[in-house]
Amino acid sequence: MSLATAALVAFPLRSRAQASGKVWRMGFIAHGHEPFYDALFESLVPLGYVEGRNLVVERRYAEGHPERFLEFAAEMVRLKADVIVVSTTPAALAVKATTTEIPVVFPNAISPVESGLVASLASPGGNITGGAAQTAILSTKRLAILKEVLPSLSRTAVLWNAANPALAYPWKESQIAANSLGLNLESLEVRKPEDIDLAFKAVVQDQPDALIVLQDALTLQHRKEIIEFAAQRRLPGMFVAREWVLAGGLMSYGENLAEMYRRGAYFVDKILKGAKPADLPVEQVTKFELVLNLKTAKAMGWTIPPAIVATADEVIE
Repeated sequence: MSLATAALVAFPLRSRAQASGKVWRMGFIAHGHEPFYDALFESLVPLGYVEGRNLVVERRYAEGHPERFLEFAAEMVRLKADVIVVSTTPAALAVKATTTEIPVVFPNAISPVESGLVASLASPGGNITGGAAQTAILSTKRLAILKEVLPSLSRTAVLWNAANPALAYPWKESQIAANSLGLNLESLEVRKPEDIDLAFKAVVQDQPDALIVLQDALTLQHRKEIIEFAAQRRLPGMFVAREWVLAGGLMSYGENLAEMYRRGAYFVDKILKGAKPADLPVEQVTKFELVLNLKTAKAMGWTIPPAIVATADEVIE
């Protein structure tokens, strides 16, 4: 009965959208495809936007070449997109530098205020709004969990994309958090895919006790190599999202990315119905999830304390 009711509710929405004869054009700019992006498109359907009927999606992927974001942004202007969705802060900055007219939605921007994307969370101003990931604020919690799992922890390597201006603030907050916990952090800066192997060599040389990855599109695209390296070195890793743990990483604490992209559909809908991005406050997620991979812990020879396992939102065994 609930499914039938949902269908009856969704049908008038789709009918009205199709009856208007309007075909919306949405740009989508990202580094590369991720499964959690699908949540955005799936959530647009009950709102009345069906790809292939009244919605055209122009997807553009940089595939490790962020310099292409400006090219993609210019292309969206030429295509006269009604709205542009971006998956990474550098892409959002590229679009911002290209157009002040086309509305832009970021489902999970990192440090949108600190990177200059928006004026403030409550009043973003300009043509950009969306959801904000709390990467910086969660730095203390991630380090604290890592310290509980590894009581002897003293030196932690932090892998992060220094070419992404949005990550400068989380790196700074990570340093502050480490000082409060009596830990030393070692910066593993990468700016392009080729730098990841150099970071691995630095880890082999310096032999830190653990690894933290400040996620962005670059590191997320190369999570398989990063996780495999950590496993080979028996290096405990703390990550930002469950995607890393599902791929074999030890643990993660942060937002549910699929949920953030699902919420992104709300912003797209509001904008296509006439709302201005400047009037739509940037949303911050208030619910975070701890995901543990006990299979990985066992393979590394580590035991995660039962108290932490009991508080986990998801446990992979």
